[in-house]
Amino acid sequence: MKTASLSGSLRENVGKKDASALRKSGSIPGVLYGGTDQTHFTVDENSINKLVFSPDVFSIELDIDGKKAISIIQEVQFHPVTDRIVHIDLLEVIPGKEVRVNLPLRSQGIAVGVTDGGRIATLFRRVPVKGMIENIPDAINVDISPMTIGTTFRVRDLNIEGCRIQLNESVLLFACKRTRLALVEETLLEEGEEGEGEGEETEDGAEGGSEGSSEGKSEGKSEGKSEGKSEGKSEGKSEGGSEGGDA
Repeated sequence: MKTASLSGSLRENVGKKDASALRKSGSIPGVLYGGTDQTHFTVDENSINKLVFSPDVFSIELDIDGKKAISIIQEVQFHPVTDRIVHIDLLEVIPGKEVRVNLPLRSQGIAVGVTDGGRIATLFRRVPVKGMIENIPDAINVDISPMTIGTTFRVRDLNIEGCRIQLNESVLLFACKRTRLALVEETLLEEGEEGEGEGEETEDGAEGGSEGSSEGKSEGKSEGKSEGKSEGKSEGKSEGGSEGGDA
């Protein structure tokens, strides 16, 4: 875990008026607890902003008028309108005692599914872990490059030595999903292939129909001609023979 230094001063008075006056002067009131005694202190607003508004998690070396302690940020209170920090609670780290922190969850690499038209959905930005402070890493880094469309990455797939993840092992962390654009393209492609198949069948049927009609026409013409010729010849011969006999 990354380490940062923070200097503060003891608060002489504890109360709402004193806290309001401190904030107007650019200081933030806070409390250090977890040890034998609670310590009320003030720190510079700009100094604490650098630690709070950061994607990283820090182990803070706190110095209050010469009294030093290792601590972590436990809770931060913000103004409901301006989002300025109005109060901070620090937890003193006791040697040999585990602490609980929320580590940043970061993906590394480009997933195979992304190059195939998918996208990576990140379900958690931070993951709670518990362990000795010297064993806690700066962040949880996950290599997502082997992920294909339809695959997922869960808590059970993580392995952090010296720490225990404070989530159920079935909790989903990353998922490689198919995008809407890819679904539309696949649908259009499938419809296009079906249309081509239907077009071929129609052309075959048209060719068969044209062949059948031409054959029917030719057969009808030839049969009509042959029947007409034979009937005409037979009628002519019979009429001529009968007239000759009468004469």
